[in-house]
Amino acid sequence: MRKKWMIGLIAAVMLMAFPVSAFAADEVTAPVLEIGLNTMFVFLAALLVFFMQAGFALLEAGSVRMKNAGHVAGKTVLTLGIAVIAFWAAGFALGFGNGNSFWGTTGFLFGGDSAAGSFASLSASNVSLNVKFLFQLSFAAVSLAIACGGMAERAKLSVYIIFGTLFMILIYPVVAHWVWGGGWLGSLGMQDYAGSTVVHLTGATAALAATFLLKPRLGKYNKEGKPNVIQGHNQVLTVLGVIIIWIGWFGFNPGSALTPLADGFFGYVALTTNIAAAAGALAALFISWVFAGKSDIPSMLNGVLAAFVAITGSCAFVEAWAAVVIGAVAGIIGFLSGKWLERAGLDDPISAVSVHGIAGIWGAVSTGLFATPELVAATGVGKPGLFYGGGFEQLGVQILGVAGTFAFVLVVSFLILAAMKWLMGIRVTEEEEMMGLDISEHGTYGYPEQMQLLTGEIDKESLKARTNPELGAISVIK
Repeated sequence: MRKKWMIGLIAAVMLMAFPVSAFAADEVTAPVLEIGLNTMFVFLAALLVFFMQAGFALLEAGSVRMKNAGHVAGKTVLTLGIAVIAFWAAGFALGFGNGNSFWGTTGFLFGGDSAAGSFASLSASNVSLNVKFLFQLSFAAVSLAIACGGMAERAKLSVYIIFGTLFMILIYPVVAHWVWGGGWLGSLGMQDYAGSTVVHLTGATAALAATFLLKPRLGKYNKEGKPNVIQGHNQVLTVLGVIIIWIGWFGFNPGSALTPLADGFFGYVALTTNIAAAAGALAALFISWVFAGKSDIPSMLNGVLAAFVAITGSCAFVEAWAAVVIGAVAGIIGFLSGKWLERAGLDDPISAVSVHGIAGIWGAVSTGLFATPELVAATGVGKPGLFYGGGFEQLGVQILGVAGTFAFVLVVSFLILAAMKWLMGIRVTEEEEMMGLDISEHGTYGYPEQMQLLTGEIDKESLKARTNPELGAISVIK
């Protein structure tokens, strides 16, 4: 009886939400159905990419010390909020608005579908412009999260706010316009399906400038200049973060097809994306085993991310076997470049430069090598790669795109951060860094009881007194 009542209630709600006329066969035409299906597909893809922010929060928080975990996790929400407002106000217009070869000039303070005439670069798809905005916003927010990752454990909170806003207005949208918004790289036929260059290299290059200007964390290098290992406080969080990011990437790459139709091409993109990530995980684990004599879990996780970054630009242009090669190579070069950068004096707590920058470069170059004539024809972008009879033309375009993006982002990021460093300072004091950014920036710990015990603010007896005896004994970190 209860089951019948519940079914009747659901039916009544559906009838109120959707008038009977909406179900009439002569009202639901094929074009209307296609628009609705495509719009829902892109909306769900955007949600998956947004959900990656949860993965970044877990990954970054687990990769830093306990005294900074709350700050790093909270920073993810802060930068997401900055990304939303700045991209709505100006970033979307500069990136995808009608304009010239370098930036857009229309569509500021985005007002919805009524502004469609200001965004000719997005007119190829029949998806609602509101959902297109949400989808592009999710990509921009990922790039900002990467840029801010290199600042972990020593940057002032104000740096994230100021630099994050300027990054979303002056840096990311310009590169996006160059490739996707009708700019000069797009007109040359640069192949970057979902953002190896636009999203990942852009974010990583900004992180490189920030990491260089901030200098290494206290204790990272000894007197001889050799790096010390500063381990993250929770490897389980980092694993969970990468799994969430893995799931989210199915919105990142397959979602860029913008439709579940067109012979299900998004499914092929999902295939190449998935197998590349698996290859990157295995390759990075094995290379760490060779170099260190032990299989390193963080290296394996970075291998997954490096492979994702590399295949993001090439997933729609290469055959499945090439995706495995691209992913495996990304996992290896991500590991090796990370070690080299660390020895060179670059303290990058979440490996943003190697995982998103070096692997992003490899991903961009790989399409110039492996892009097939059939897939190039299907996507309608660029020309076949070197190994498929295309000569060096597409490879040259890819290298030009990488070089142009790197130079632009590095110079602008460096100038902004250098000016901030001179005017207001960008790094916390040594005392604040030693006590941790949780307490120095926010006045509370992410792990209050454990950190208070470690710092001597409370003792074991006080901690036990706070615990409900019915819950049993608790583990205490000494």
